[in-house]
Amino acid sequence: MSGNTTDMRVERKPKLFEIVAQALRAQILAGDFELGERLPTESRMTEIFGVSRTVVREAVASLAADNLVEVRHGAGVFVLDHPTRKISAMTADMGNRISQAVNVLEVRMGIEIESAGLAAQRRSPSQEARIQEAFFEFEHLLKQGEPTGKADFAFHREIAAATNNPFYIEILDALGDRTIPCDRNSPWYSVEVLSQDYLSGLQREHLRILQAISAGDPDGARDAMRAHLLAAQERYRKRLSGQQADYSQLVAPSARIRTF
Repeated sequence: MSGNTTDMRVERKPKLFEIVAQALRAQILAGDFELGERLPTESRMTEIFGVSRTVVREAVASLAADNLVEVRHGAGVFVLDHPTRKISAMTADMGNRISQAVNVLEVRMGIEIESAGLAAQRRSPSQEARIQEAFFEFEHLLKQGEPTGKADFAFHREIAAATNNPFYIEILDALGDRTIPCDRNSPWYSVEVLSQDYLSGLQREHLRILQAISAGDPDGARDAMRAHLLAAQERYRKRLSGQQADYSQLVAPSARIRTF
């Protein structure tokens, strides 16, 4: 009997209320609903999602258990404050300072290095397939000369999902795709990150992560993700060094002291 039982794992199909709860959770954490705002009525949500009232109630109960909403009988369901909402607000207003990019990468390292290792151990066949699909979507967009930011984020998000721990994906969703520098909406976007060499380098790093996860190698997956995010930090540091060099050249002529 083979010692590798990963491929025998059968992924449980999510229940309807879990699908509805996940959709509402994503909207809440993305800030589509403000703190204290009331969610659509139960009857309206049955229309939006095409499910029964029972399914909606179970979804709301799941969100209430996670302290995302509060059910006020006779008044409706209201959005509560949540730590990941604060993260979303921070990333939405972090400006374009490279120092902020380095800070976000440190947070991502704390989350994504371990998520890569867990994904290598816990991923189901369909989860592994979705990671690969995101990888090849990046490759397709790269060859077409199209923006790759969304596919880049999807790759990292699918790895977080493959941990089968909802908190990893929740935090990554709160950080959002604006933390991906090759996304045009990123505050750290630059012409450099659209170059073929830059993006091809990212894809080679993604490949090492994918290969380790597919091989069921948690230590290799952690090492590959660590190398990927450290390389991103180094690229930002080089941009800072380049800015310093440009500034030095600009001020050098006027900074010379003439002697007579």
